[in-house]
Amino acid sequence: MASATLPTMDSSGWVAVRCIFRSRREDGEGEAVFEERLTLWQETDVDRAIERAETEAEAYAAETTWPPDWVTEYLGTAQAYVLSDEPADGAEVFSLMRNSHLAPTAYLDHFFTTGQERTGHIDEAGAEAP
Repeated sequence: MASATLPTMDSSGWVAVRCIFRSRREDGEGEAVFEERLTLWQETDVDRAIERAETEAEAYAAETTWPPDWVTEYLGTAQAYVLSDEPADGAEVFSLMRNSHLAPTAYLDHFFTTGQERTGHIDEAGAEAP
């Protein structure tokens, strides 16, 4: 694989890598939980950042034991994003663009708000809302 060394003028020297995991009961029964996890790497070579992220992803999967009768596996999918700015307040750390003919609501429903997400909501006072 050819190295993807980044030019210094376009890169902050940081790469965010998104890895995908599946957690499920050891016996395979029931519904699985899929996790998208972003990690940040100080690296100028994208291939090296992905390699490091995948090594960490394998360790994360091996160490994740929630609940005790579940297993977590790294699914072998890694997507990298080169940060153009140093990580800081408000810095963009990941972006994924996708072409689609879907209308905005249909797009969001299809890719982001399927009803199966494990998310919480914060009310105006900063407390977690039901």
